[in-house]
Amino acid sequence: MIRTLMTRAAHMTLGVLAGSAMAYAVLQGAPAMAQTAAPTGVPAPVAAPAPATTPADPALWVVRDADSTLYLFGTIHVLRPGTEWQTPRVQAAFDSATDVWMEIENPDDQSALQPLIVQHGLSMTRPLSSLLTAEEFARLDVAAKSIGASGEQLNIFRPWLAGLTLSVAPLAKAGYDPASGVELTLKAKAEAAGKSIHGFESLADQIQVLAGLPEDEQLVFLRSTLEDYDDAVTMIDGMVSAWSAGDVAALDRLVVEDMKAESPVIYRALLVDRNADWVQQIQGLLAGSGTAFIAVGAAHLAGDDSVQTMLQAKGVTVERLE
Repeated sequence: MIRTLMTRAAHMTLGVLAGSAMAYAVLQGAPAMAQTAAPTGVPAPVAAPAPATTPADPALWVVRDADSTLYLFGTIHVLRPGTEWQTPRVQAAFDSATDVWMEIENPDDQSALQPLIVQHGLSMTRPLSSLLTAEEFARLDVAAKSIGASGEQLNIFRPWLAGLTLSVAPLAKAGYDPASGVELTLKAKAEAAGKSIHGFESLADQIQVLAGLPEDEQLVFLRSTLEDYDDAVTMIDGMVSAWSAGDVAALDRLVVEDMKAESPVIYRALLVDRNADWVQQIQGLLAGSGTAFIAVGAAHLAGDDSVQTMLQAKGVTVERLE
């Protein structure tokens, strides 16, 4: 069970939970990070041909008071090109907003991310070869070669960064692309429309969530990624299908409930603590006035400790729009 859980956590860290800036940087620059000890940006792995246009109808909620309207939209940070998630309902909510709030305001800023990866993602004193068995390191080498690197080049990565990097490789080959993800699309649309863009967190905050996990949790994350490498695409496909259908209960079952039951450390770090912080900021927005469109990873809007549930516990009414 723990292996299945951590595989889900690994891919949801990439696909739903963590900042798209990390996914973007890893897809673009993982081999360069391994070779130079700093992410410098190289062409992404060649993706599979884009599938035909796929309609999606993800969930949308609204919070209102006398002078404020806040829309809550769950996102996927990486998608295949052709996923049509901008429904008339979502488009109308976005168009009505003067401000757009995301997990971070600069999800495509690799220049800001690079020094943080070097500071929090690399270790010369505790190489992976000293933390993994010989068999595990051999599997890491095979997986690393799929992104044009090697086990020796990834050896200086801390376990969380190696796990995240190797989670990305099969998704990129299956056609998933952060450039098609929700945040980068919304950011471009907001900039074109002259909307103000804000972030609940900084890039440093997001990096430190993963880098701050205990090393033993990071190693379970990495080992599960290596063991279930071939199942990554099937898992993320299922999660994206649930999101596309607006099936919040399925997202809860696929990720949140297992994480909550089997890994409370990761559950609290990735979901509960961050949701509580965002709820305080959302209450601050409600205390003001105007209309805002809030887009955060879909797992933050599912389950017993979701943003909506925490808001409702504070007396705030949250309505799902159908």
